[in-house]
Amino acid sequence: MATNDSNTSAPKKNTLPKLSLMTIFGMTFGFFGVNMAFSLQSSQMGRIFQTLGADPTKLGFFFLLPPLAGMIIQPLVGKYSDRTWNRFGRRMPYLMIGAPIAALVMILLPNAGSLGLKHLQVLAFGAAAIAALDLSSNVCMQPFKMIIGDMVNEDQKDLAFSWQQSFSNLGGVLATMIPFILTLIGVPNVAKSGEVPMSVKLAFYIGAAVLLLTALLTIMSVHEYNPEEYAKYHGIEEQKQQKQPSLLALLKKAPRAFWEVSFVQLFTWFAFQYLWTYGTGAIAQNVWNTTNPASAGYQAAGNWFGVLTCVESLAAVVWGMFVISKSKPQSRKLWFKISLVIGGLGFLLTAFTHSQYMLIVAFAFIGIRFLTMQTQSLSLVTESLNGENEGAYLGLFNCSICLPQIIASLASFVIFPLIGKSMPGMLMIAGAALLVGVFAVNLIHSKFE
Repeated sequence: MATNDSNTSAPKKNTLPKLSLMTIFGMTFGFFGVNMAFSLQSSQMGRIFQTLGADPTKLGFFFLLPPLAGMIIQPLVGKYSDRTWNRFGRRMPYLMIGAPIAALVMILLPNAGSLGLKHLQVLAFGAAAIAALDLSSNVCMQPFKMIIGDMVNEDQKDLAFSWQQSFSNLGGVLATMIPFILTLIGVPNVAKSGEVPMSVKLAFYIGAAVLLLTALLTIMSVHEYNPEEYAKYHGIEEQKQQKQPSLLALLKKAPRAFWEVSFVQLFTWFAFQYLWTYGTGAIAQNVWNTTNPASAGYQAAGNWFGVLTCVESLAAVVWGMFVISKSKPQSRKLWFKISLVIGGLGFLLTAFTHSQYMLIVAFAFIGIRFLTMQTQSLSLVTESLNGENEGAYLGLFNCSICLPQIIASLASFVIFPLIGKSMPGMLMIAGAALLVGVFAVNLIHSKFE
């Protein structure tokens, strides 16, 4: 967003002001609660649907819904929030709508098997709840990405995105550890066939409460620029901001880096879809020697997957602090490639190890990849934008996250049977995809090269 790409007829651009650390904290901490929703969904979704009785060979159908929701809602939120400008702000009204809906769905989802519905009705209810959760969570997520592009200058942008992802990962730490901790203190971790354990239900209830509280903190503490300030800082004619080109028209004139980073995303998010879909099953098979979702071993693997996701999040935070101390705009591609190599090794180790504790190392590697992939991709895209239609472009860029997940889910219907229905094998394929992504990073043209 904060680039010098304004055209010659636009007014002279004033540099975005340097923000205080407290201001950056206010606009990034709310991601803590948003990612609790996403982390509970990603770490527990495979477990929930297999517990509800879903056929493992059909899991890909359920994992199609979240990315489809993201592809629809984030571009729309971006496009319309670019023109909202009311007394609550520009992006914040969407957070005010999305957070309460997401919290409500988080309460309903884990109760799908406890409503007295028939088997197919339970799965249909769960699928609808997942879709609703992802729609509302995406409405919550998008404002956080946009306000950094709106308000943060280029020198502070990597810091802001890193803080945002660090708070996101800390939210993931809490979310994914809750079922494990609740089980330790005596909350039941098993339930009768077809029902979700109480440990998982309570985790979703706590996540809903935290999401509401952190969203409220951000809404109260972030004061967005008004239209006049925004136009001045970005060098845009104020009346030009009133034009609303279609999303298709914006895609046609998207900067080159938008497409180049999106191509890298194809490999990175393809990989993560398989971790979320098959991670619990792979760990249960490799470490607990079971593929039965109703068994105590499988549910223990589900808890351990939550712990490992916590390890992933902590590793991401530590790595983010290290990268921020070293990273400059000129080195964004280098850190991107390093993280993909380390993450690919983490996926391969997860696929092959039978040691419960060696998985800690594997997921630390995966966490390193996740943090840098998120921060560097957003920085590389926003550096190529000029402040016009920023929200719409970030919403469209989210499609580069969602589309690979859809491709991965559809491909799983062919790949999973082809490799003998091996869940560890799916993680091996995911690791290979990340390593291919390393070479794709070379195609990105950065403004600061």
